[in-house]
Amino acid sequence: MASSPATPALLCMTGISKSFPGVRALDSVDFEVGEAEIHAFLGENGAGKSTLLKILSGAQSPDTGTISFGGATMSFASPQAAQAAGIVTIYQEFTLAPDMTVAENVFIGREPGSRFFISRKQLEDQTQVLCKRIGLDRSPRALVRDLSVAEQQMVEIARALSMKSRLIVMDEPTSALSRTEVENLFTMIRGLKREGISTIFVTHRLEEVFEICDSYTVLRDGRHVGRGKVADTSMEGIIRLMVGRELSLLAPRETSFATSEVALAVENISRMRKATDASAIELHGVSFHVNKGEILGIAGLVGAGRTETARVIFGADQSDSGTVSIDGKAVSIASPHDAIQNGIGLVPEDRKQQALFLALAIRTNLSIAAHDRISTAGFFISGAKEDALVEEYRKLLNIRMASPDQLVGNLSGGNQQKVVLARWLALRPKVLIVDEPTRGIDVGAKVEVHNLLFQMAEAGIAIMLISSELPEVLALADRIVTMREGRVTGEVMRRDATQEKLMTLMTIGSQRAA
Repeated sequence: MASSPATPALLCMTGISKSFPGVRALDSVDFEVGEAEIHAFLGENGAGKSTLLKILSGAQSPDTGTISFGGATMSFASPQAAQAAGIVTIYQEFTLAPDMTVAENVFIGREPGSRFFISRKQLEDQTQVLCKRIGLDRSPRALVRDLSVAEQQMVEIARALSMKSRLIVMDEPTSALSRTEVENLFTMIRGLKREGISTIFVTHRLEEVFEICDSYTVLRDGRHVGRGKVADTSMEGIIRLMVGRELSLLAPRETSFATSEVALAVENISRMRKATDASAIELHGVSFHVNKGEILGIAGLVGAGRTETARVIFGADQSDSGTVSIDGKAVSIASPHDAIQNGIGLVPEDRKQQALFLALAIRTNLSIAAHDRISTAGFFISGAKEDALVEEYRKLLNIRMASPDQLVGNLSGGNQQKVVLARWLALRPKVLIVDEPTRGIDVGAKVEVHNLLFQMAEAGIAIMLISSELPEVLALADRIVTMREGRVTGEVMRRDATQEKLMTLMTIGSQRAA
């Protein structure tokens, strides 16, 4: 095990344990963060990271263990208590009020003014100072709903700074950002470090650890398994700590299962911006096809129209013109139900908001699209058939769960993604659209999901893969279509594709990419 960081300790969590019914989430974990340090907190989904951070933030209490912050022993009975001490958590799902202004969100519940009246001038002036400090070029009066994801994240950081934070926890802060936005965020984090503010940086993108972090801690199965300086380790060394075994990083596969039969054809799909949705991404004459057994990669920067194209194909949004064909036959898709009836499945970008029923059991989430397979006379669900279906895909996808009746919201991110994939496998689709299939899941689960996509392609399913990670697209796809500003800008076979060529097509277009 590497030696611990040499910087003076700001935070010391010692012997932290936490159990839930049937699960020991944390087993005597030690966790330390130095003064003015950027600290990577790593581990597979289910390793115990979220539980430890909830204890640190005051959302949960430990069964045993102590917390020392700034040299004083503390116990946080609530998130407000942790914030008052100088510890603020910025979650992956933002906690902003979209219909309130930037200033109102930054100082919500702590508005300056007298006992009875809020001073709008003080509110906006103080917010302006914070925005200037972090480089947010937005009016304090701007509504949060009109801000980009990166700008909303900056509002969260401004709120943390308004609380005079000494330690900011960032949970997957780069998962929805473009590369330029990531670089801006890293510049901001380094600026906070210069001001003496420490950051706990939670990420599954290990390359970012080596770009931004000073030190790291790794959990596995609820136990502390390693910590040290980032400069003293390697990506392979961190992966071994995380998974407890050798795990090769995914390399481009040699075998293609693509046939010459077209499963999905999209022709001249266009969708104009409506007055009621002024921020929508327009689509302009989008055309491409996916063959049976082929993995077609769709690459583009944020705002390129990739997700919007997927939603039109699946019937979640309606196009103004264009056609969708399945097996050579034009089909009318006015709703997701129509798409499912025509053999199209969609694993959406946001599994928690758009794919899963978090308060329902795993069995319900998995079987909901396959009622024809598990019903009797088309009306009554057969419990035995449903149990058999869940067990079949539990084994096939290695879904780690206590029982089929466990709430899907209590699973790790990787296992939740497997449940969504199992849902569509049970449907036996002709076409499967996967939008950011490995976002927010750990490196071990990522390789498992990649292998599942290969298995689906081998079974003859046409797969449309949308990913913001170019190495993932290059490793998985047989052929890659690039998009920019709602238009297709190029098509490249895997053997001819490089990150540089794809980035040129994504940012400039086909004229200069040759």
